[in-house]
Amino acid sequence: MTVPALTAETRWRCTLCGNLTRFDVTRTARVTEFLHFDLAGESKVEETEVHSETVESVRCRWCNAVDQVELVARPGAEADEAAEQG
Repeated sequence: MTVPALTAETRWRCTLCGNLTRFDVTRTARVTEFLHFDLAGESKVEETEVHSETVESVRCRWCNAVDQVELVARPGAEADEAAEQG
């Protein structure tokens, strides 16, 4: 099953239980990261460039349903869109 892609105006919602906030996402990403190491050898990612990313599956943390998500509008997304247009 194809997982719907998120946008700035949308979010996921579990179609079985209505969950909007907790999901386990399995994804594959191809990235280039700039790592900065301190003198003790601890690293910190300072820059990340995502070349490609694929969401393979989404599991609802509340009801454990797999790939049962739909896209719904984020709160205020309609108002933000109207402000940009008007």
